[in-house]
Amino acid sequence: MRFFGLLILLLTFSLAWADSSPKSFFELSATSIEGKKINFSTYRGKVVLVVNTASQCGFTPQLKELEDLYKKYADQGFIILAFPSNEFKQEKADNSEVQAFAKKEYGCTFPFFDKAPVAGPDKQEVYKFLTEQKPGLLFKEVSWNFEKFLINRQGQVIERWRSITKPSSSAVTDAIEAALKAPL
Repeated sequence: MRFFGLLILLLTFSLAWADSSPKSFFELSATSIEGKKINFSTYRGKVVLVVNTASQCGFTPQLKELEDLYKKYADQGFIILAFPSNEFKQEKADNSEVQAFAKKEYGCTFPFFDKAPVAGPDKQEVYKFLTEQKPGLLFKEVSWNFEKFLINRQGQVIERWRSITKPSSSAVTDAIEAALKAPL
């Protein structure tokens, strides 16, 4: 009898734990590059593109295309959130240097967040959610800098692109436009 009681208790705990995981991107939060906690509920109703960045990567020039996208669609309810990471040993700078570099070299005005892991056992909560919602084709984890995740207005991950997909590609812009046109 004790065994069945313990089994039921364990099952109940497991279900409660499973229910505690976020169901929407807008339930998450992260620390901005300036050190402030940002609740993603402030982005509720927007279409969000999340990108892991690095200033010493061959894909770093994508920051310019990302800024162009941001300027083009921001007034329609679109935002880009950049997450610098040294996951692939290409972001040596501290937060203030990362932000200064992105603004000076590429004119970035979209929000940047605290430099943190995007893969592996120490990855930040945002990337746990993103990779659970939209695993990669071959691997679940983010495999390089400048992977992109598109979140719809309901907070669900609807697209994921590898680093080689440019922000200006029709795959990305068509998906953004479709998400912006979709009803809340």
